[in-house]
Amino acid sequence: MKENNRIMVACDLSDHSIKALGIAAGLAKDLNTEMIIVNIINQRDITAMEGAIRKIGMQVDNFPTTIGEYVDGLKEERIADIKKRLAKIDGPIPPYDIRIATGVPFKRLIEVAGDEKPRMIVIGTKGRSNLTGVILGSTAEKLFRHCPFPLLSVRAAASQK
Repeated sequence: MKENNRIMVACDLSDHSIKALGIAAGLAKDLNTEMIIVNIINQRDITAMEGAIRKIGMQVDNFPTTIGEYVDGLKEERIADIKKRLAKIDGPIPPYDIRIATGVPFKRLIEVAGDEKPRMIVIGTKGRSNLTGVILGSTAEKLFRHCPFPLLSVRAAASQK
């Protein structure tokens, strides 16, 4: 495929990112491009697990004994989850590749985009903020401020009352 002929979708496996996955699949199909589905394992979760492994890892059955074991397990689970969700999308699924990376989510998404050079990035947003989002900013908000690639924001459906 020629450069810039991909659509990247940020998928954190939440409901709003799953809707974005469906939109990205439709766009990729319509534009005859491939999809790159990117999920980021947050560095803060890895750091927390490192501490837990140091404290109790060797003492509990079915608990990872190394951080590599933990990350590998998460990657396998997330790839399987993304594939299940792709199977639920209406219509044909365009060619895709799944990337699982680790780090600070918005920074790693920008780094992966820099490597992949997508035509655009699709990201799901909640469409509302909370105090944490106002103070720290959400991943989507940070991407909109810092990402050099076109972004498409997909809002979660409004709840039915």
